[in-house]
Amino acid sequence: MTSEKKKSAAGAAGAGAGGTLDPYLLEILVCPLTKTPLRYDAEREELISEAAGLAYPVRDGIPIMLEKEARAIAPAKPHPKSL
Repeated sequence: MTSEKKKSAAGAAGAGAGGTLDPYLLEILVCPLTKTPLRYDAEREELISEAAGLAYPVRDGIPIMLEKEARAIAPAKPHPKSL
């Protein structure tokens, strides 16, 4: 596969220029467990679910939204007013 075709395939999968995730894709994706929004960590290439305490990997511009593939992270502390 030529490098041009690889770039096209990556763009179609959701990766933008520079390895960033397509903002539209980030807008529509939610955590499959909690149905809450995700935050993209470009440095680690992961989608972070603060509510679930999981980081879903993004491989070659493709978010891997499977719990068994996710890395456990420390869950976010609840806001004092929500207690």
